[in-house]
Amino acid sequence: MNQQWTAPAWAVVALVAGVLLAVLVLVLLVAATRRALVRVRHEADALVGRVAELEERLAAQETAAPGVPAATVAADREYVITHLGEEPEAAAAAPVVPAPVFADLVLRESVVQAATLAAGLRRALSPETRHRIRFEMRREVKRARKQRRADLRAARRDLHDRERAAA
Repeated sequence: MNQQWTAPAWAVVALVAGVLLAVLVLVLLVAATRRALVRVRHEADALVGRVAELEERLAAQETAAPGVPAATVAADREYVITHLGEEPEAAAAAPVVPAPVFADLVLRESVVQAATLAAGLRRALSPETRHRIRFEMRREVKRARKQRRADLRAARRDLHDRERAAA
């Protein structure tokens, strides 16, 4: 075998490298999927535990007051709304949005408002809308002229009637 590589040999090397790269990507994807699956299983187990705990609480409420709906039992408790002088609980703190998420939300809202404004302007400045506005303005001007003429005639008639009554 000589030291020169032919074009098909480079193609074979490129093909083998591509296949190895694809296998490596597949192995990484399988590993990531397995980690996600384990995490989902842990979360599912935690949810099953919470559901069991809630069922036990409901069963305890039912045994505490048989025949009475659980909503009635819960309504009989007293609740304190204010916690004056007590330290606020950490769980009751307001949710904090990270800065990048906040910036993303603000930008998205701004883009939506700008797009809405642009769509409204495009619709308002369309030829059909301008023609309709022009038509309505002409009609309103004609109506106002007729109304002024009718008011002027009524004022003249009233003036003539007063002059006749005075004479």
